[in-house]
Amino acid sequence: MTYDYDLIVIGAGSGGVRCARIAALHGARVAVIEKQHWGGTCVNIGCVPKKLMMFASTFGDLVEDSHGYGWHTQKGQHHWKQLIQAKDHEIGRLNGIYVSMLQKAGVKLFTGAASFQDAHTVKIQKSSLSDKAFEEETITAERILIATGSSPSVLDIEGSEYGITSDQAFYLSERPQRVVIIGSGYIGIEFAGIFAGLGSQVEMIYRQDIPLRGFDQDMRQALHDAIAERHIKQHTGRVPVKVVKTGDTYQVHLDNGDIVETDCVFFATGRHPNISGLNLDKAGIEVTKKGQIIVDDYFTTSVANIYAIGDVIDKINLTPVAIAQGHALADRLYGGKTRISAYDATPKAVFFNPPLASVGLSEEEAVKNGDVEVFISQFTAMKYSFTERKVKTYIKMIVDKASQKVVGLHMLGDDSPEIMQGFAVAIAAGLTKADFDQTIGIHPSSAEELVTLRQVTRISPKQ
Repeated sequence: MTYDYDLIVIGAGSGGVRCARIAALHGARVAVIEKQHWGGTCVNIGCVPKKLMMFASTFGDLVEDSHGYGWHTQKGQHHWKQLIQAKDHEIGRLNGIYVSMLQKAGVKLFTGAASFQDAHTVKIQKSSLSDKAFEEETITAERILIATGSSPSVLDIEGSEYGITSDQAFYLSERPQRVVIIGSGYIGIEFAGIFAGLGSQVEMIYRQDIPLRGFDQDMRQALHDAIAERHIKQHTGRVPVKVVKTGDTYQVHLDNGDIVETDCVFFATGRHPNISGLNLDKAGIEVTKKGQIIVDDYFTTSVANIYAIGDVIDKINLTPVAIAQGHALADRLYGGKTRISAYDATPKAVFFNPPLASVGLSEEEAVKNGDVEVFISQFTAMKYSFTERKVKTYIKMIVDKASQKVVGLHMLGDDSPEIMQGFAVAIAAGLTKADFDQTIGIHPSSAEELVTLRQVTRISPKQ
């Protein structure tokens, strides 16, 4: 059978774009369908604008810190609208780069909503910019990739319609003076830091005793303490049961009877795969109970010619992971190269202030494999020697006792994501504690602490 394309990619996020571009460079005829955001969540309403806003939230602290070093500076007033305008301008520039990359690679672009007609056929419902009339077009391909990402989930409670998610937070016309954030994952923590740094009164509500479920327990506790240092109130072990609108404000009712009044209710309560409207059943594609598309180690779905990557599958939901998956898939299908993605050494970061970064296993994960040696260092970074703020740095190294391989490395402190990226190579390469010990540190720096840890804090036995 003759198809219109060799590959159709549904979704122009980071993973989909990478797969489409690499496949096209290998000589494949590729089409990409994107409903709304060229560049996907990360570029438009995710990682990139969030980090830009995080940068904005740190400058007030720098003004205060400068006083100890002899600078007679004064903190000015932050202009939220100016920040949002600058952010929008940068995102527009990045959108253009993504479109240009695909076009230069020879990829055909379609703007519209995609839905399966069968395992080789996709219908596109697209909008004409000239007359706003909706048109339909049907295209076929030998292979199809689903890379549609995910969207924020909202709690199913009374009054949830009064809340916002991260999607809306990037476009608020004004910064709310009081913000209640429900949830304590990446998104909740990072936006708590952003709003607090820009001057809002922030309260967090989450069902755990400490934030960031899934991370190393000691690091979670260190982050809990760092959040408190930012004067962010944490309602731990609590669940919101309803939201009530009272004039221009909102009341969040908790399961213990407490009521928290706020100007903005922010749901940071997880994300769900974007599969609505795709008509996966028409192609015979199987999903989990949570709506995640089921794939094998090569990202093949239950249908042999259809693949899925990124947040729409049940793997690590991070932009660099989706990019790696997309590249590996394109190389395998069209470049004659086969490799399976490994997730054990995936570095990750939470861009709070101070940020947290991690690579490898937590202590709780590592002890499942055998006895481990734990090295911990806590100190105030040199930068804060003359400042009123005394921001703590917390470093934790986990070593497999039998092999002496460093299997986990975690850091809370200034520049920890930048530092951890380099050490992620060492963890992925399987270097031992002796390899770390014989490496000369850069002095004076916080990073040198990672190669000068000598005293075992504790030995944790296999669980």
